[in-house]
Amino acid sequence: NYEVIDLGVMVPAQKILDAAREHNADIIGLSGLITPSLDEMVNLATEMERQGFEIPLLIGGATTSRAHTAVKVDQKYHGAVVWVKDASRSVPVVAALLSDDQRPALLADLQVDYDALRERYAARTNAKVILPIDQARANKTPIDWSGYEPPRPVTPGVQVFDDYSIAELREYIDWQPFFNAWEMKGKFPDILNNPASGEAARKLYDDAQVMLDRIIDEKWLKASGVIGLFPANTVNDDDIEVYTDDSRTKILQTLREVRQQSEHREGIPHRSLADFVAPKDSGLEDYVGAFAVTAGLGSAAKVQEFKAALDDYSAILLESLADRLAEAFAERMHELVRKEFWGYQPDEQLDSEDLIKEKYVGIRPAPGYPANPEHTEKQTIWKLLDVEANTGIELTESMAMWPGAAVSGLYFSHPQSQYFVVGQIGRDQVTDYASRKGWTVHEAERWLSPNLGYRTDDE
Repeated sequence: NYEVIDLGVMVPAQKILDAAREHNADIIGLSGLITPSLDEMVNLATEMERQGFEIPLLIGGATTSRAHTAVKVDQKYHGAVVWVKDASRSVPVVAALLSDDQRPALLADLQVDYDALRERYAARTNAKVILPIDQARANKTPIDWSGYEPPRPVTPGVQVFDDYSIAELREYIDWQPFFNAWEMKGKFPDILNNPASGEAARKLYDDAQVMLDRIIDEKWLKASGVIGLFPANTVNDDDIEVYTDDSRTKILQTLREVRQQSEHREGIPHRSLADFVAPKDSGLEDYVGAFAVTAGLGSAAKVQEFKAALDDYSAILLESLADRLAEAFAERMHELVRKEFWGYQPDEQLDSEDLIKEKYVGIRPAPGYPANPEHTEKQTIWKLLDVEANTGIELTESMAMWPGAAVSGLYFSHPQSQYFVVGQIGRDQVTDYASRKGWTVHEAERWLSPNLGYRTDDE
């Protein structure tokens, strides 16, 4: 029985605060889906303090955590800042915050919890050993380039896939994240027969199948994508030069990568994605790929149609299916790249389960994820592939993709390429990264904020 004023996605902080005043809001709630959203939350908390707000601030969303709320957000605002794990738990929290009887105990418990989290964070940060970046680079992934012949793409350059068959993508859907998004615990397909939740899971799955039929038959959604395979070599340890053609005389773009820097056990390398492309001084002519795909074109209008009819269930179901179809599109494109367009695995025979378990050669890391944590590298992909013109996918100021049901990343073909977590990095690498990107150190710290293994000057 609460009125919620939905301001939409990617809303500037001042617009949120103006709306809170206009509607005399009791609480402001923020949801963050990608890591740059975390900085926006800190910014909004800072502005709430500066502008004299007193109302509670609720924090939630996929990238948020209790620890981040305690360490980064809570200290910027004197009012209540409450992290809520998921939407289903927000109602009792809101009720407690608005209750004169329950609020004092909730805030007292929060203070104890946040103080403990801040102490643990400080202890971990101080205990973590960060190696000098030169030392980490000297311990890169050990690849014997002398006996390696990089595969040349069968179809080099950029290819556009407009209005790709959603019926085909349907066969590549990984249903596990779908049920996770609906907060249904259990492994697919076993969840459909779970004694406790099987009935609800089966209904959701059946509803999804019916909606997929309609999406295909009535063309609710359009899938568009673009991929590119380019000559490339690694230079200066962590940069990948992408060339215009096989003469390799003109640089098209440069991909800037980040290297692991935390102390490892003996024999464990400090990886960077640049390790998986042949160094320029090896004399080998290697390649790298890039992609951007969406299955969300048309989704926003249909979602609004459902909401106008007060059918929130169908709106959420459509959004979650668009997300799954976008991931399925990324899976299908990668398969085609391996087997046909790059063609380094022409005889690959993998079923859906094998694809989900990534039992193939090569990787497709996405900017903003653990192996490639810096989101502005999407801009380089957009330039390489002319993504917006070719697919309609836009990048926001915070580097979110719009439509939200979109996936972008890079392709690496080397057999030793693998996913990894960059983790915490040192001030020396951040300073070096800023120089490579043409940024100030402050800008680099902003975009690499989740990976900083030290306290910044303004903390």
